[in-house]
Amino acid sequence: MTIRVVFMGSPDFALSSLRSLAKHYQVVGVVTQPDRASGRGRELKAPPVKVLAQELNIPVMQPQKLRDPEAMQQLRDWNPELIVVAAFGQILRKDVLELPKYGCINVHASLLPRWRGAAPINAAVLAGDEETGVTIMKMDIGLDTGPMLSKRSIRIKPDDTAGSLFEALSTLGADLLIETLPAYMDGKLTSQPQPDEGATYAPMLKKEDGRLDFNQPAVDLERRIRAMNPWPGAWFEWNGTVLKVGKGAVSEAKGKAVGSRLIVDGRPAVMCADGVLILDEVQPPGKKMMPGKAFLSGARNWETS
Repeated sequence: MTIRVVFMGSPDFALSSLRSLAKHYQVVGVVTQPDRASGRGRELKAPPVKVLAQELNIPVMQPQKLRDPEAMQQLRDWNPELIVVAAFGQILRKDVLELPKYGCINVHASLLPRWRGAAPINAAVLAGDEETGVTIMKMDIGLDTGPMLSKRSIRIKPDDTAGSLFEALSTLGADLLIETLPAYMDGKLTSQPQPDEGATYAPMLKKEDGRLDFNQPAVDLERRIRAMNPWPGAWFEWNGTVLKVGKGAVSEAKGKAVGSRLIVDGRPAVMCADGVLILDEVQPPGKKMMPGKAFLSGARNWETS
C-alpha cells in the first residue's frame, strides 16, 4: 500500500513491527533513540531498530528530543500519512500527533488500560497476572491513554520471564498491527475509549528493582526473578558481593529466621517471610550464570549455622 509511514521505536520489541511495516507499506523514515554507551568498555551501541532500519535502507533520525527544531523539520520533510510507534521511549507532543493524516498508532505490550507506561511486560509478570497481550491504540497527549483499535491476549505460563514474553508479544504485536491498519485507514474500524476502571501504571525499571528482599513471600520473589529477566536482573548481597539470580523455585520448608541460608535438595536456598526461595541458577561476581548445585561446590560457607 502506498501510504507514507514513519516508524518510531528503539528496543528489540519494536523489530517485528518495523519489519512487517516495511513489507506492506512505504516506510519513509525511522526515528529512534541516540546511540548509548554500553558494556565495560562504554562503547557506543546503536539501538536495535537503527540496525534493522539500516539493513532495510530506511533513513534514520536519532534526536535527543523529538521537539528539537531539526527533528520536527525532518518529520515534516518526510511528510508521513501515518506514524507507528512501538516502545519508542519519548512522549509525543500534540504537533507530532497531529502531523500525519491518519494520526499516530501505538503498539503497546499490555491489555490496556492495565499497565500503561514504560515496563508493562515486567509489571504483568511481577503482579502474577494470568494473561497479558498487545493493544493497538490511537495515541493522544496522555501516557498510553488513547482510544483502542484492537487487542489480542496470551496466557502467561508459570515459567515465563519478561524476556520470553517480549519475544512472543513482539510477534503478536506486529501481526495485529498489520491486520488492524487497513480497516483503520479505510474508516471501517471504530476506536473504543479506554475505561478508567482497571487502569494501572508500570514505571520505567531501575537496577534497584532487581533486589530480592527476603522479608517478602517466596512466591513474590520467584515472580520478581522472572519479571527482571533479562534486565535489570534479580540480585542480593552475600559476603560483601552481589549474587545474581537467574532462576528460582518455591519451597514450603520452615523453621529458620528470615534471611537464613539453607540447602534444599542439594540447592542453595534462602528463608523468606513465607516459604523458602530456592536458587536454581546464580551468578557470582566475574563468573557466568550457573546451576545452584554447581555454585554450592565452591560456596562452602553458604548454609547458615
